[in-house]
Amino acid sequence: MSMAQAAARTATRMRSGADYLESLRDGRQVFVDGECVKDVTTHPAFREAARSVARLFDIAAAPENRELMTFTSPKTGAPVWRAYQIPKTHADLRARRLFSEKWAESNFGLMGRSPDHVAGFFCGYAAVPGVLAAGDQKYADNLIAFYERMRDEHLYLSYAIVPPQIDRSKPAHKQSDPALYAGVVKERDDGVVISGAQQLATSGPISDWLHLSCIHPLQPGDENYANCLAVPINAPGLKLYPRRPFAPRSGSAFDYPLSSRFDESDAYVVFDNVFVPWEHVFIYRNVEISRDQWWKTTAHSLGNHQAQVRYVVKLRFLLGLAKRMNEMTGNDANPAVSILMGELAALAQIYESLLISHETMSTIDKDGVLWPSRPSLYAASAMQSEFNGRMLEIVRELAGSAFITLPSSVEDFDSPLTAPDMERYMRSASTDAKSRVAVMRLLWDFIGTEFGSRHQQYEKFYGGASFIVKQNMFRNYDFKRATALVDAALNLPPVEQ
Repeated sequence: MSMAQAAARTATRMRSGADYLESLRDGRQVFVDGECVKDVTTHPAFREAARSVARLFDIAAAPENRELMTFTSPKTGAPVWRAYQIPKTHADLRARRLFSEKWAESNFGLMGRSPDHVAGFFCGYAAVPGVLAAGDQKYADNLIAFYERMRDEHLYLSYAIVPPQIDRSKPAHKQSDPALYAGVVKERDDGVVISGAQQLATSGPISDWLHLSCIHPLQPGDENYANCLAVPINAPGLKLYPRRPFAPRSGSAFDYPLSSRFDESDAYVVFDNVFVPWEHVFIYRNVEISRDQWWKTTAHSLGNHQAQVRYVVKLRFLLGLAKRMNEMTGNDANPAVSILMGELAALAQIYESLLISHETMSTIDKDGVLWPSRPSLYAASAMQSEFNGRMLEIVRELAGSAFITLPSSVEDFDSPLTAPDMERYMRSASTDAKSRVAVMRLLWDFIGTEFGSRHQQYEKFYGGASFIVKQNMFRNYDFKRATALVDAALNLPPVEQ
């Protein structure tokens, strides 16, 4: 399907899951086990994740979800995802939250880079285009035009915004090879050529386009790497190298119910002389604007607002799993268990309350742009890497030996040699054996398998290294108000003797 045909299609109806899956068969270069994947929609490493994303398209397109999931495009008059709605009021931000919550619930918060994530970053750029215009008005114009295309064609972007871990002791331009990090190697009349590598394109193999930029601090001399641009995943010369996939090695969906369905691949991206036309370049060789794109627009706030909606859903799922496990074992009323569950619930509620305060404590600037509460956002980000590990540890403590006494596979319930013992000894006081094991398999896949371990690492560094997110909190806390209290205390009137 041509771009013109795609645009015409989306002008009359929303993009469906089937449309999305068909669009992935476009000759993209994704490499697994030393081979180029012929079709990501059928390869076992990506098939079920792609289908999970396709369900998001169908949820958004369902007529019964029209008001919840869409708003009217100001350009075409057609319904488009609320993920692309630039919030101007508290109600707008709430609408974005409810949209992302609906999507996150379909995958239990386990697909962090769903299409609404990078959509938030481009909404932020489009909300404050003057930041990009500081480099040249044409770049802001390019951004607005591309944002409108993303919105009206229901495009799914992933991003790669972190340089490779090759030699972090040196800036990009002082690496042993100037084309190690993704940057400009040639400028042409019609665009630029990019070579080098960038990470960490989560869901890159099953997205439509890739957003390339850099969130790490860049230095004078790093101009070739100080860009913001977009390329289709099937662009000639663009190669994706996903980490070891979990889905094809997970066995049955009963034994690995989560990793078999929701393994969004994290991919290393290599640009091998990839041509990018000027209309898809939004920042060009500008260190200052490369930094400002994150903090002087609402991009970082809106993208991470979606991330925290997704995380709150994931925590709600974790608490549901722990509660069901306790009910099955008869431990739910045990005082020691209720204390641990109380701690777990308190942490989950803190995150949900911080999420809601994005709306209630948001601010609207002089240009009418709503900024989600940055202190609330960065408080949650700063503690996520520490509290998430504690929450998983609580669940492990509650489970005891349950995880390591589960049967070897679902086949133990089917074999006449083992089924009688399974039914007799694997049951709980309230459920049959297979139902109990199904719950425990869910929980083990959540925290104990390779998939679960990846998620623990993922949440630990979701907002970046802990010192970075804590510095974000430091920059956004109202210390002026806090120290004013100290000054007031120091200036109390004398106490009469």
